[in-house]
Amino acid sequence: MSATTTQMPLVIAGFPLRSWAFAIRIWMAAVVALLASFWLQLEAPVSAMLTVMILAEPTRGQALEKAGFRLIATTLGVVVSIVIVGSLSQTRDLLLVAFALWMGLCIYACSLLDGYRAYAAVLSGYTVAFIAIQQIDNPQNVFEAAMERGAAIAVGVLSITLVNDLLLAPDRHPQLGAQLAALHQRVRNYARAVIRREATDAVAVTALIGEIVTLRPDISSLAAESSSGPVRSASARSAMVALVAELQAARALAALPAIPDMALREQWACSFDLTSEDLSDVSFRDQHPDSLDADQTPHRWALGDLMRRDAEVQLNLMALKSVVRPQWSWRAPLYRSQRIAIENGVRATACVAAASLFFVLAGWPSASSALSLVAVALGLGATTPSPRMFTTLGFIGVPIAVALTFVQEFVVLNGVSDFPLLALGLAPFLIGAALVATSPNPVWAGLGKVNLIFISAIFAASNPQTYNPQAFLFTSLFTCAAMSVLLATQYLIPPVSDRQRRRWLLASAKDDLRQLLDRSDRRYAPEEAAFRDAVRVGQIAAAGPNEAEYRSSVEHALAYFDQAAAIRCSAARLARLTDRSLGTLVVNARAALAARDPQLIRAAADDLHASAETDHAVAAARAALVTASAIVEQAPAGTIDAQGARL
Repeated sequence: MSATTTQMPLVIAGFPLRSWAFAIRIWMAAVVALLASFWLQLEAPVSAMLTVMILAEPTRGQALEKAGFRLIATTLGVVVSIVIVGSLSQTRDLLLVAFALWMGLCIYACSLLDGYRAYAAVLSGYTVAFIAIQQIDNPQNVFEAAMERGAAIAVGVLSITLVNDLLLAPDRHPQLGAQLAALHQRVRNYARAVIRREATDAVAVTALIGEIVTLRPDISSLAAESSSGPVRSASARSAMVALVAELQAARALAALPAIPDMALREQWACSFDLTSEDLSDVSFRDQHPDSLDADQTPHRWALGDLMRRDAEVQLNLMALKSVVRPQWSWRAPLYRSQRIAIENGVRATACVAAASLFFVLAGWPSASSALSLVAVALGLGATTPSPRMFTTLGFIGVPIAVALTFVQEFVVLNGVSDFPLLALGLAPFLIGAALVATSPNPVWAGLGKVNLIFISAIFAASNPQTYNPQAFLFTSLFTCAAMSVLLATQYLIPPVSDRQRRRWLLASAKDDLRQLLDRSDRRYAPEEAAFRDAVRVGQIAAAGPNEAEYRSSVEHALAYFDQAAAIRCSAARLARLTDRSLGTLVVNARAALAARDPQLIRAAADDLHASAETDHAVAAARAALVTASAIVEQAPAGTIDAQGARL
């Protein structure tokens, strides 16, 4: 009872202590950024404050990695702004067309990336809006505006870095290690269920795969935490890839016929009870399937591969905890759908073009500012699973931000010019929004993040602070207009539907499987290629879980995933057969794998076994082939063709 009590976090006003610490750090970083901007007499101190709000991440490594990508993307955006304005300053319409195309290109790149790399792609897009579009009537000021924005962003980055270091912002690796350990336990539970032949659910398996692969951006940010960050990142990344490999090994075992001996099955299920101390002297090579007996059955080979994967995960988790470089560092390649990326880029271009046309026809004097906000919301929404939902949250959150900023500016501060009073007046609004941003509810968290950004943008801190009701009114109206126009364009030009995205992803999985052994690309080890396929499975799992055909889609996705992994594993085992007398048999086996004919695969396995019954490598290759034939044979009869029609 006492142990449970000590683990409960301290809660103040409904928020845990770590949320309060995060919110106070954000407020203090904003104050430091404003103070430094005022002291340096920057023209746009609001950019420094907005940088802090955008870099508001709960851990130090995440904030540092995001800051680094923000600086790189800002530099790229500045260069593109100067090129566009220098080439098209005399033709406003062409300048707007060039900006729309640039935003489309950036969102195309965002769709091919993840984490803060995706954020950097869209930031380089809307940086052009802040520099080139807002200076569309004064192109001679572009370079000066670029330098001012770059200086303000540098001040914001340094401010939040300093505050995070002084206030000991937490590192991500302890929580990430706990998440990986919990996922490992769930994979083990799934493996036990497979061995005991208990019922398993395909949707639950795809959800588990999705949870594993979504840790990829967080693991990448570990490298920025400290000097030992790269080692921790390599260990966590290898553990993540090994988790996918262990899950796939469990599914391979599930494809084989059940062992009738229930006592033996229970003994196998209990073999997962090894602790990390039991593995201190274990080497991966000692557990290699080729070291097993030559007369091993496919069941024993599959179990040995599963146990080897389980040991690999444990050793990588130990390396993460003890800050030791793993024995083998796996890469975690990202699956990139060119078709979805192109569609997203084209739609983004059309949205920006439509918004530009609306503001040009409206003839408003501050339309360039509203178009810049459209670009910001469109870009940030592209980094989320549902861009239109993000815009909807912005549409709802902006009036709230306007009301809160009005209270802050004209009720709480009401003409205050002293910096200490200004800092105190900002505290309840920034801290409150940051607290809401830490909510586990995604809607409340989104509203909190939106309010952090828009409160800072609408307040527009300056030195000295101005309190102009007319300027506040126009800024608020144009901010609301920007979100309304973007939401309207996204309904007129909707993003790719979840159903269409799943069909495209399934078609790509089918195409990759068909050409699996024909491709000459050998960049990835089988484990790394399986992780790439798992990323695609996770993308399918995240697309429309409430739709009618969702279950069928995830079952097909898992079938493609299992077959691809089994074929790669079998091909890798065949590649280890160096005996020239087996050359013809190896060629026949590879042809059977390429044809995905279970009878031909089993025949090739029997031929190998008959030719070299006592060879360990041949026995392992035969077991892998038999397992692959079982997986192919159990694949669903229905499939999805390249056009999305059911065969």
